[in-house]
Amino acid sequence: MNLQQLRIVRETVRRNFNLTEVANALYTAQSGVSKHIKDLEDELGMELFVRRGKRLLGLTEPGKELLPIVERILIDTQNIKHLGEQFAQQDTGHLAIATTHTQARYALPAVVTRFKQAFPKVYLELHECGPGEIVSLLRDGQVDIGIATEALGSEEDLVSFPYYRWKHAVIVPTTHPLTDVSPLILSAIADYPIITYYPGNTGRARIDAAFARAGVVPDIVMSALDADVIKAYVELGMGVGIIAAMAFNPARDGGLCLLDTPDMFEVNTARLGLRRGHYLRDYAVRFILECAPALTAEQIKDAVFPKAALP
Repeated sequence: MNLQQLRIVRETVRRNFNLTEVANALYTAQSGVSKHIKDLEDELGMELFVRRGKRLLGLTEPGKELLPIVERILIDTQNIKHLGEQFAQQDTGHLAIATTHTQARYALPAVVTRFKQAFPKVYLELHECGPGEIVSLLRDGQVDIGIATEALGSEEDLVSFPYYRWKHAVIVPTTHPLTDVSPLILSAIADYPIITYYPGNTGRARIDAAFARAGVVPDIVMSALDADVIKAYVELGMGVGIIAAMAFNPARDGGLCLLDTPDMFEVNTARLGLRRGHYLRDYAVRFILECAPALTAEQIKDAVFPKAALP
């Protein structure tokens, strides 16, 4: 048994049992992938995959039992590498973060600035994507930290911590009729076309829930991932915008007006997500503390990797 065989087992599941894709992902030949699988099955004395001819269709019951063990072994192998790097190159390395556009554009610049001042030799890589992809990147070990409002708080194999709380806001052109409506209610907003975020992104579920509670059906005519895109089309007069309040800047968004909606939408919580069992370099912990200073390094490490199990 060797690590390459275990990598192939994991990658085969990730690639939906397509051995051509497995071979491409691991930079090897498909025949080599098949041989590694067969050798491992022969050594263990059991079949790990359900087959139809030469095609793999899924995991057998023993294969399902083996997969989480394989995941743990490969995580710990990576942890050993990170541990060595921690002591050999304490202030040098690579930190990968998956986050939504909203966090990257409006919440993280100050944090990144402080972090780079403290660790100028750490290469920082930001992946901008949706919450579902953030979870996938964390699980695959492609990123160290995930930041999003959705998805991170409900996954058993991930640990998450609150980052900050925020609300949605309504924006309109400065000459829009809604600027004269007080108090502003959802039914008044629903009289106009609405531009907001994609479903599943940037607290969109709370926007939908607010209209549902009010018994109002909104006319959502456009959706986008990016608050700047939403603002651009609102300024063109194509609709009323609902965005994260932090995305509005009076100095920069001179053609728009932020309406007073203090209790219209529920509060959202952006969260920091980490993979359980994933060894964190000290600079990764420092990045998290820059985001959530109420935490301690010990709390983070104990949640991700209990002290009894630390390398």
